Amino acid sequence: MSANEHPSEHAARRWFAKSLSDLGHAEQRILDRLVQRKLSAEDVNEVFSSDLTYGQRLADKVSRFGGSWTFIIIFAIVLALWTGLNSYLLHRPFDPYPYIFLNLLLSMLAAIQAPVIMMSQNRQAVKDRLDAANDYKVNLRAEIEIMGLHDKLDQMRNDQLERMLAKQQEQIDLLLKLVGKGEG
Repeated sequence: MSANEHPSEHAARRWFAKSLSDLGHAEQRILDRLVQRKLSAEDVNEVFSSDLTYGQRLADKVSRFGGSWTFIIIFAIVLALWTGLNSYLLHRPFDPYPYIFLNLLLSMLAAIQAPVIMMSQNRQAVKDRLDAANDYKVNLRAEIEIMGLHDKLDQMRNDQLERMLAKQQEQIDLLLKLVGKGEG
């Protein structure tokens, strides 16, 4: 590393064989956090839920309730009561068979419920993308750390081999001296 080179620039050249400016925003951020010895992972749930508006939170609650067994059971009971009242119990039913008013109400419910569920699904897709980006950052950092460990192990092995070779050379020199004294 040259004296005026920033540590993140050095890391970019070392791990990616590119300059820091050639890397994407996520990679630059990971290298900066790596150099500063800071965590790369984020709590995606906290980041995601902190930006939700009231309408988005309401849509999530409606979607959660609309996709529950509680809703299905309540809905089945309401439909059974509606048809029972209008078919058997009332002498003058307010919605006689074929239940046209009930069909209107169900159509209106579906017209409202479908976009609400889609809004909730769109936000879940955004959250999934945030999760994937966070996973990428964590995996990238782990890869860089593992490569760094490999480099350290290789350096330790090379240092050990150099010391062994130097020691072996000392022993050879000593043996040559002993052999030279024995001949002389």
